[in-house]
Amino acid sequence: VLDGASNYYGSFADSFEGSDYSDPAVQSSNEVGRTALRQAAGTAMDASNVPGLQPEIASPMRSWSLGATALLVKMGLRISGDSLNNTATSMNNNAEQVQEACAAAGTHA
Repeated sequence: VLDGASNYYGSFADSFEGSDYSDPAVQSSNEVGRTALRQAAGTAMDASNVPGLQPEIASPMRSWSLGATALLVKMGLRISGDSLNNTATSMNNNAEQVQEACAAAGTHA
């Protein structure tokens, strides 16, 4: 889920670089990216609430989900620049924490 959302957001970021929200390619990738983030945020939040899931995995997973929700709202509001980048960076850090916690637990993220 994290990889899929990352790919779709990456496509949006690539199309947005050097352009703006009025560009049809940006509009299209924005819509697809927000859809992917919405679905991934829900899946990640559901997964983070699995009974017995270690807090080291669940907590950054919840944070990633909230970040994905914030990012899709910012994209929907057509916010640009550092605000998008900072949210994406925070999400990447959360994803890395999830992956490290899963590896420490002997499972796959």
